[in-house]
Amino acid sequence: MTKKLKILFVSSEVVPYAKTGGLADVAGALPLALNTLGVDVRIALPKYRGITVEANEDSLGGKVPVYFIENSNYYDREYLYSTPEGDYLDNLERFVFFSQEVLKRTKKENFKPDIIHCNDWQTALIPVYLKTIYSNDEFFKNTKIIFTIHNLAYQGLFEQKEWSKIGLPKELCNIDGLEYYGKINLMKGGLIFSDFITTVSPNYIKEIQTEEYGFGMEGILNSRTDVLKGIINGIDYEIWNPDKDSKIPQNYNIKTLDKKTTNKQHLQTETNMSIGRDIPLIGAIGRLTDQKGWDLIAEVIDEICQKDLQMIILGTGEKKYHKLMDKIAAKYPLKTSINLKFDATLAQKIYAASDMFLMPSKFEPCGLGQLISYRYGSVPVARATGGLKDTITDLTEDPVHGTGFLFQEYTSQELLKTIERALESYKNRRIWRNLQKRIIKANYSWQYSAKEYLKLYHNVTKTLQNPVNVR
Repeated sequence: MTKKLKILFVSSEVVPYAKTGGLADVAGALPLALNTLGVDVRIALPKYRGITVEANEDSLGGKVPVYFIENSNYYDREYLYSTPEGDYLDNLERFVFFSQEVLKRTKKENFKPDIIHCNDWQTALIPVYLKTIYSNDEFFKNTKIIFTIHNLAYQGLFEQKEWSKIGLPKELCNIDGLEYYGKINLMKGGLIFSDFITTVSPNYIKEIQTEEYGFGMEGILNSRTDVLKGIINGIDYEIWNPDKDSKIPQNYNIKTLDKKTTNKQHLQTETNMSIGRDIPLIGAIGRLTDQKGWDLIAEVIDEICQKDLQMIILGTGEKKYHKLMDKIAAKYPLKTSINLKFDATLAQKIYAASDMFLMPSKFEPCGLGQLISYRYGSVPVARATGGLKDTITDLTEDPVHGTGFLFQEYTSQELLKTIERALESYKNRRIWRNLQKRIIKANYSWQYSAKEYLKLYHNVTKTLQNPVNVR
């Protein structure tokens, strides 16, 4: 009988318990997909405010056990990492505690993982601890570490004077360890001490080895090319399913695409925009940060709103973008609907109602928006970067296999031209309907990605016999 592979999946956010971005969606879906493939997978997560479970006993989907790490001083807060005014000042202590407790909890549960799968800077100390403090611990003797970068822009940078809080030897606070331009860099520790590094799309793994997208980590990543791999994210096809989605006014599928316009008319009414089934509706959902390309939209909003279209935006984030969006809402109240909040139900309504889905990102490790928009027959208009480039084929360049509209240069004029191309195609009902059917047929469920991770897990446990040397 084959021994079940044991995986501990560690994340600072997991759907449905806590979410700020795509990491939570991945952490809530991949373990479930692995479970269906016969993996004994457990999740470790901080117990934030609002998570109500009985005395640490819970499981995701009734299948995957979840280890909640409790500390009311650190996690009983309104936000996960920061307030609108900035990061929590004790974030280092919060995630040092989390990382240390995850390892203690694993031993307490007597769950000996073949692999601990860590995600982003909040978990990056776990591989460091495992290869230093725990290097002679019999319990973790055969445990390997896979570290997944979901967004290299966020690295967990802290002042060197806080080093003593980490509980590591002082000699690790140097250029070959966690020191980075006079600061402590947790992400750097994860990249150096993990056995294998993945990220969330094949194109992004190439991009982060360049100066433009490497955020100072390109040197380390270039030195570890033999243990790098990009695996595209998936989405949960049970949650994102227009045929069964209870949050949208009108269900539809590939055979009943005409019904999609009912969702548009409902949303137009709900948001006080002009009602019309043939008015092209562009949806955009995302964090209001520099990464997502909101500055490009703002630069050409006058030209966009002169066209026969409507735009609905949903998101929350940096104050400067809140101000920009407020100006747009005040200037174009009938053409735009600006929603500065987190609203999961409205998000699903936008996917179901919109004809196009806008993602003009400066960089995008994977992107889930375009995969969800496919599912709902909403055509992506995006910049060719990271996972967007991996998953979208430009219709103008390839009319037979095209799945959306892409632009290369990060400029507002290129964005505007690409929106114009999309609007031109929208006028041709036959072309547009064929395009919608093509994207709805695209399969980006977790089934494929989970198999890729399973293959990687087996390879890592078989081939990496020696731990990473501490530099």
